[in-house]
Amino acid sequence: MQKEVQSGQTGNAAGFEAIGVAQAARAINSGDFTAESYAEALLERAREQSDIKAFITIDEEAVIAAARKVDKSRSVGASGPLLGVPLGVKDSYLTSGLRTTLGVSNLKDFVPAQDAEVVSAIKEAGAIVFGKNNLVEMSYGLTGDNNPYGQVQNPRAHNRVSGGSSSGSAAAVAAGIVPAAFGGDTVGSIRVPASLCGVVGFKPTTGRWPRNGVAPISHVLDTTGVFARTVEDCELIDQIVTNAPPALMGPEPGSLKGVRFAYAPKQYLDLVDAEVEARFRDIIRRLHDAGAEIVEIDLGEGFSALADTTTWNIFFHDTMHAIADFLEDNAIPTSFEEIYRDLKPGLKEAWQHHVLPSGSQWLSQDVYNVALANDRPEIQRRFKDAFATSGAEALLFPTTPCTAPEIGKENLFSIAGREVTYAALAKNTVRASGAGLPGISLPMGNASNHLPIGLEIDAPLGGDRRLLEIAPRVETLGISSL
Repeated sequence: MQKEVQSGQTGNAAGFEAIGVAQAARAINSGDFTAESYAEALLERAREQSDIKAFITIDEEAVIAAARKVDKSRSVGASGPLLGVPLGVKDSYLTSGLRTTLGVSNLKDFVPAQDAEVVSAIKEAGAIVFGKNNLVEMSYGLTGDNNPYGQVQNPRAHNRVSGGSSSGSAAAVAAGIVPAAFGGDTVGSIRVPASLCGVVGFKPTTGRWPRNGVAPISHVLDTTGVFARTVEDCELIDQIVTNAPPALMGPEPGSLKGVRFAYAPKQYLDLVDAEVEARFRDIIRRLHDAGAEIVEIDLGEGFSALADTTTWNIFFHDTMHAIADFLEDNAIPTSFEEIYRDLKPGLKEAWQHHVLPSGSQWLSQDVYNVALANDRPEIQRRFKDAFATSGAEALLFPTTPCTAPEIGKENLFSIAGREVTYAALAKNTVRASGAGLPGISLPMGNASNHLPIGLEIDAPLGGDRRLLEIAPRVETLGISSL
C-alpha cells in the first residue's frame, strides 16, 4: 500500500545509515547481509526521521517485496552494481506504479505507468526505488518549503531550511535514510541543498544525463543529478546512468600533486559570510600543502551580472512551455493552468510576474533570443578562456555564501551584514548553471553554529569524469571534519 510517510515505531537501524552505495552493493552481492535486512533497517530509519518531511511517498510493502526478490535472485547467481540498494528519487521523476506528485496538490493521486530514463537505468543495475523525495512545488524554490506536503527540515538542525528544490533528496541522505538520492539542478537545486545539509551533490554537464520523464523548468538549463555520502558513490552512479567507463586510478589518496585549481575571489567571494570565507581560504591552503597548484583568476568585468541576469531570464522564460509540454507528452492528468491556480501565494505571485507572458517581468522573445545567441555563449567563453589561460582543471568556491537560514526567516536574512532573500543561496551556483558546467559540492566542515559549509568544484564543459577523479582526492584530505 502506498502512503504518505507517518511517524511510527522506532528502533536500531544497526548502523546501516552510515553505509554508502558502493559499500552496500558490494556487501549484498557478496552475501554479507541481505537486501531485505538492509531495506527493513532503512524503512525503520525513515519512520524515526519522518518529522523532517524528506519523503512524500514510501511504499513499504513494495520496498520489502523488491528486496526479497533481489535476495532470491542473488541466491541463484544474480549480481549488479547497485544490487538491492534502496535509493531516493525526487518526486519530479516519473516512477512506474509509484505516486508522482511533482510537489503539487493537483497530482496527489497520480501514479505513472512508466519510469523516467534515469530510474530505468538504476533499476536495471539492481537498485530499489525506496520512495519519492519531497521538493519545492514544481522544483521552483531554494528553501525546501512545500505547501501541500510540508517544509523539509534540515537534518543537521530542524529549525533550518534544507535548501531546494531537491530538498527531500538531500535531507534523506543527510539523515541516513538512504545512501543516495536523485535530484535536479537548474540554478543550484542539487548543490545548494547538498551544501546546507552537509552531503555530496553532483551536477553533471547539462545534457550529459538523461532528462526524459523528469518534470522540467528549462531544457536549456536543467540537468538530473545525485546526492550521496561520498564522491565514489556519485562516480559509480554516473557510470551507470551514462554507461561511462570506470574512473582512472589516480595518485595516492590525498595527493594533489600536478593538479591545478583556480579560484575567482572577485566573482565568488564578494558576498560571503566571514566564517565561510575563512574556511574556504583554509581549504585553499590545505590543497596547496597537499601538492596542488592554486591560481587566482578573474572572469572579467561584468561577469557576475551577465551570468546572473542571463541565467535567471532563461529560467523564467522557459518555464511555462517546458511544463505544459511535459504534462502533455507524458499524459499527466493536469494542466499548467491548473497547477498555477493552486500554487502557494508567494510562488503564484512570482509566476504571475515572471513566467506568464502577461507578467510585468516577462522576457520578450527578442531579448530571450539574444540571451541564447549571445549572452549564454559569452558566459561559456569566459569560463573556457579562464580555464585555458590559467591552465586550471577546476574552479573552487564556497557552494553557498552562508549556512542554512532559519525556517521562517529565509525571505529576508543577512549575509556579511547585508540583507538578502533566499535567491542569494544560489548566488555562486547559478553561474555554472548558465554555462552548463559540471559541478560537485563537498562538505567542508561546520561553522561555529554547527551547520555545514559546502565547497564547490566546477570543471570545464564535458569534464565530468576528470572532475570525479579529482574530487575524491580533495575529499580524502578530511576537509569535512574541519
